[in-house]
Amino acid sequence: MIYQTGQCDQEDAVDALDARLLLLLTDAPRLNVLECARRLGVARGTVQARLDRLTEQGILGGFPPQLNLTAMGYGLTAFAVIEIAQGQRTSVSEALDAIEEVCEVHATTGQGDLFVRMVARDHDDLQRVIDAVVSVPGVRRTSTSLALSTPVPPRVRPLLERLAYETNSR
Repeated sequence: MIYQTGQCDQEDAVDALDARLLLLLTDAPRLNVLECARRLGVARGTVQARLDRLTEQGILGGFPPQLNLTAMGYGLTAFAVIEIAQGQRTSVSEALDAIEEVCEVHATTGQGDLFVRMVARDHDDLQRVIDAVVSVPGVRRTSTSLALSTPVPPRVRPLLERLAYETNSR
């Protein structure tokens, strides 16, 4: 699945109730529709309709568990900026998708063409992963950096909170 970034139509925007529902599910993803309705003070059908619409619009993609990769044995996180041969984005992206340790790939502007987040068990394992990345046909050059810490982990909560408690309506 390719995730697109960019602007959405105004009618596709998340309103305050949507944002409060998404915050609730962010905090407790195992809540059922009835419990969400109770906590939000709305009808069960309203929650179900909102979830269906958010899913249909691609805003809500599922409820994966939040995993600690370090605890799973993948203690190193690295980021690579990859320059690729012209016209090779699709084939290179597909090949990177086949490398299990590649967690994310973003097509970018600027210095490189792709920005890749990958994990490894240790330095030797990271070398193996990097070797797999650079051996992908179409990869011209890579520049890899190790993450030393994650002071701000991936998040959407601040955006949802702003939407949930905005005073001006659309």
